Amino acid sequence: MKPEISVVIPIYNEQAGLQALFDRLYPALDAIGSSYEIVFVNDGSRDNSVSILAEQFRARPDVTRVVLFNGNYGQHMAILAGFEASRGEIMVTLDADLQNPPEEIHHLVAKMREGYDYVGSIRRKRQDSAWRTYASKAMNHLREKITNIKITDQGNMLRAYGRNVIDLVNQCGEVNTFVPALAYRFARKPTEIMVEHEERSAGESKYSLYSLIRLNFDLVTGFSLVPLQLFSMMGMLLAIISGVLVCVLLVRRLFLGAEAEALFTLFAIAFFLMGVILFGIGILGEYIGRIFQQVRARPRYVVQTILQQPTPGHEPLAADALEKRTVGR
Repeated sequence: MKPEISVVIPIYNEQAGLQALFDRLYPALDAIGSSYEIVFVNDGSRDNSVSILAEQFRARPDVTRVVLFNGNYGQHMAILAGFEASRGEIMVTLDADLQNPPEEIHHLVAKMREGYDYVGSIRRKRQDSAWRTYASKAMNHLREKITNIKITDQGNMLRAYGRNVIDLVNQCGEVNTFVPALAYRFARKPTEIMVEHEERSAGESKYSLYSLIRLNFDLVTGFSLVPLQLFSMMGMLLAIISGVLVCVLLVRRLFLGAEAEALFTLFAIAFFLMGVILFGIGILGEYIGRIFQQVRARPRYVVQTILQQPTPGHEPLAADALEKRTVGR
């Protein structure tokens, strides 16, 4: 039987907090009173996360599935793999660090049952550092202006999606994408709700400042041509200003003579224009780089195996054999 709810959780070096996650997640889903499955996607963890997940599969094989990558492909690729492996009518994504309490899942499910096909969440009181909170809010505002995607809290992965949205997402073959924004594009009736937010139960964030910048580049360049259009308009404006400046300097030279003091002003203008040009070339390179990655048509990720209960004609890899093949690689 297909479950009503599928919970997809990407895992990357989360051994310290997995048991706490299990202790809260399963009771929270049992309390909803609907059929469910939990799909853990191991994104190339280098610690003992795989063995812990295998042990949990042995403990609750009826509702637990484990997808194992052969390497590290990133959080959003792990979520997409979870979508393809899941069977529920309502799909919920959740981080493993317990910053989003599993007890909040029933609020998203209740909202989905009201007829929405995409339910985002907004953290009521963020438990992150001040710089990260303000930077996230600034990027949220900028992203909404550029892409016209209305996601209030883009960094919060506790979200619910309808099967109609997931089926469309699974048809996409994008190499670089941002899952909540991609799903928002396909949703007919999206909404958002407030949820609680807690401090990490263990470990540290897997997103460095560089990773966050890269993620926002994926979000902006993957869903909008506005940056290219802005630089096209800026180029036209600078060309007009440069033409006017040349005319002014020519008239000044004819009537007032050359002035050496103006040389440094010209240097400043030239350096500014070179900086703008290099920045524009960088943005153009981001788009070209994504085109290059897309046309190579390489697999977005490689699934090593899936731990799940056997279906007729298919036998899953035993958890014990799995641990021998993956732990200590």
